[in-house]
Amino acid sequence: MIENPKKIVISRTDSIGDVILTLPLAGILKERFPSATIIFFGNTYTKPIIKCCTAVDEIWEWAEIEKKHPEEQIHWLTEQNVDTFIHVFPRKALARLAKKAKIKNRIGTSHRAYHWFNCNYRPNFTRKRSNYHEAQLNTRLLEPLRIGANYNLTQLYNHIGFDNIPELPEKFSQLLSTDKKNVILHAKSQGSAVEWGVPNFVELAKALDPQKFNVFFTGTEKEAEFFRTHIPQQENIFDLSGQMTLDELIAFIAKSDVLVAASTGPLHIAGITNIHTVGLFSAKKPIHSGRWKPLGNSVLVFEDKKSLDLTQPLDIPLRDILRTVENAV
Repeated sequence: MIENPKKIVISRTDSIGDVILTLPLAGILKERFPSATIIFFGNTYTKPIIKCCTAVDEIWEWAEIEKKHPEEQIHWLTEQNVDTFIHVFPRKALARLAKKAKIKNRIGTSHRAYHWFNCNYRPNFTRKRSNYHEAQLNTRLLEPLRIGANYNLTQLYNHIGFDNIPELPEKFSQLLSTDKKNVILHAKSQGSAVEWGVPNFVELAKALDPQKFNVFFTGTEKEAEFFRTHIPQQENIFDLSGQMTLDELIAFIAKSDVLVAASTGPLHIAGITNIHTVGLFSAKKPIHSGRWKPLGNSVLVFEDKKSLDLTQPLDIPLRDILRTVENAV
């Protein structure tokens, strides 16, 4: 077992939601080993998310390391004096690199063949067939550090420390009403989830009382191609797609009242910033809400249990989502 680590790397080089559900590890490790340096190894585009976590001391960007020659990578990582490297997102190149850099403690799931050659601690569990939440599964990788995996979702949320929220520029903050409730509709998911469908989001926007709600459509510029021309032309409905950096989106979500989305990054941001979060999911494993529900104290999820056809929009009644948004505030 690993005793008193001094410099720990948490490696999760994939998407926003995955990174958010890994942040509790940083809080748990900082609580257990307060003098240790906690490093999060992530993608460049998720850096704004990681920066919000108070338990993370350093951030490494995989894209920057990947540019280096293999021998340079080994030399660089060796010089960092890391003693513990946790492979939360399995990546063969990083598993090999950590071993070549002679990092003392290398943790990775036993269900990756290359971890048998590159990791000296291999907790035995499977994600695909598990009934546990993704954030709970992540804690299984802490077992070699004598940390149990019996955290419930509330405890994991309480370990996130998502408190370093960026300032929201005035051009966006002035759009938020103090007299109405501010609702974000994130209609697309960049292919990461089964979606509810643009027509449903458009009808939801139109159904919300303009005297009580301001509605904001968000998404990337590429996603906006699917819905921009369908957004109702009303004074209380705004199109913010393609206009925000991730820092700005985090800040805007944190200052809003409600967000509705499928299982995608902004849904998880809403959950951990503790606004009313309405998640739309398929009941099909392993993409169901039991695995991917956002962490947070104000999260409500709907699952399409009727249709498991992932090529079709989620079959969740508009009236149920409308009632939920109206009652959430």
